[in-house]
Amino acid sequence: MGLPRIFKKKVKEVEVKEKEKAKERPPEGVVEVRPQQPSQQPTQQPKGREKKMAGVYCILKSPHVTEKVTDLTKENQYVFKVYPETHKTEIKKAIENLYGVDVLDVKIINVPRKRRRLGRISGWRKGYKKAIVKIKEGQKIEVLPR
Repeated sequence: MGLPRIFKKKVKEVEVKEKEKAKERPPEGVVEVRPQQPSQQPTQQPKGREKKMAGVYCILKSPHVTEKVTDLTKENQYVFKVYPETHKTEIKKAIENLYGVDVLDVKIINVPRKRRRLGRISGWRKGYKKAIVKIKEGQKIEVLPR
């Protein structure tokens, strides 16, 4: 018996909202004139590039900086931590869009999680996925600002 009342209240609420919307609309045949707003010009990048850039940060986590990696930069190879579900082609496109370089090769390494202990307490160190990216000779990626 209580259920039909609940449904009736919802129907009434919907009808009230529709009436409020109808009041906000101008009557038929009347044209509403709105003041023009100044056009918003892109300050840095075009809209198409912004969409591409948004996807880049869903693929790349961070650059992986170690002593070994700094030695690899002499061979035009850079290492990035990436999200575990990403593929080589996605990584290639992301780096080309973000840094504006030509990627020649992408190698992926899955670093597994490892068991660690501290006294009686045992746990797991997180695993991660990293990508080694080789770029065209003569091009450079500025990983750390100087």
